[in-house]
Amino acid sequence: MAFDQQALAQYKEKLLIMASHAEGMVTRAVRAHLDRDEPLANQALETDKTIDQFEIQIDRIALGLLAQAPGEFELRQVTCGMKIARELERVGDEATTIARRAVELMALPALPTPLNIAEMTFLANAMLKDALDAFVSGNTVLARGVIPRDSRVDEMNQIHQDNLTELMEASSENIQRCQHLAVISKCLERIADHAKNIAEDAVLLHEAKDIRHTDTSTG
Repeated sequence: MAFDQQALAQYKEKLLIMASHAEGMVTRAVRAHLDRDEPLANQALETDKTIDQFEIQIDRIALGLLAQAPGEFELRQVTCGMKIARELERVGDEATTIARRAVELMALPALPTPLNIAEMTFLANAMLKDALDAFVSGNTVLARGVIPRDSRVDEMNQIHQDNLTELMEASSENIQRCQHLAVISKCLERIADHAKNIAEDAVLLHEAKDIRHTDTSTG
């Protein structure tokens, strides 16, 4: 039986649609937080169901493709695609947490902080977009370039956590709000981690090299 290239194309298309939903969900969840917009937060929460359904559909197609005894490259496309779908589902989970914490914060007075959640979101989403572009295009230079960018998001999260700790120590009235903000920042840090993982999968797919736990800034 010939390998079904049409089903493989459908598989990759669904993966890209799932990725678009995940990126949009992160953007809406954070915008809901920044604007204190509860309807927008609820929109983000609804998107999680769509992402979960795409993961189920992608797994179903993948199992059908694996049953066709794919060649080496096709096999990597299917298995890496399944891994990426799981990463995207986890991105959706993190966005869900952000949206829920945003709603909790809306019930409390606004707390001025030096946090730069908007920039952190931009960096994490840009990593996600570039990692997925690299997966589709085969541009492993782009994929490898995503990986060191994770350290900047890590640094921002650490600065946020330190700032929030200072605010909590300054007044017990700040504790509840700071805890919610700390979770939001940590979720964005994890989203960047998922983008890094996708970039590593892109290199695995197109170079047949597993670069996890290595110096990935070089070839």
